Amino acid sequence: MAEQSSHPRPASGTFCWNELTTTDSQSCTNFYMQLFGWMPSTSDIGGVPYTTFKSGEREVGGMFQMTDEWGDPRPPAHWMTYVAVDDVEEVVRRVAELGGKVCVPPTDIPNVGRFSVITDPSGATLSVIKLSRS
Repeated sequence: MAEQSSHPRPASGTFCWNELTTTDSQSCTNFYMQLFGWMPSTSDIGGVPYTTFKSGEREVGGMFQMTDEWGDPRPPAHWMTYVAVDDVEEVVRRVAELGGKVCVPPTDIPNVGRFSVITDPSGATLSVIKLSRS
């Protein structure tokens, strides 16, 4: 996810970002450029190369490459959607009460915010995030 300082803060409980985790960032970059005309811009976020895609002037999503830290076998490439929240810890605390699971505990993303990956009772996965911008 790109640094968020120049964008308005999304309302809590709304979808705010889409992110591709891939095993082949170069072919995916070319694919989405040709398919949708998205323009990539790659930067370093917390020591990880991160590509942000724009459609015109609007950021529409991001992408990063899986590393060996993802384990063997690695999960398949996938898109993750993020929901903005006011308090990641509070949401995570409520997940188990409501029948869900926490897959990734609350974690900081430098210059972006704090996030967690959860699943709902059916096993569907999404991320919650509190962006650091005001």
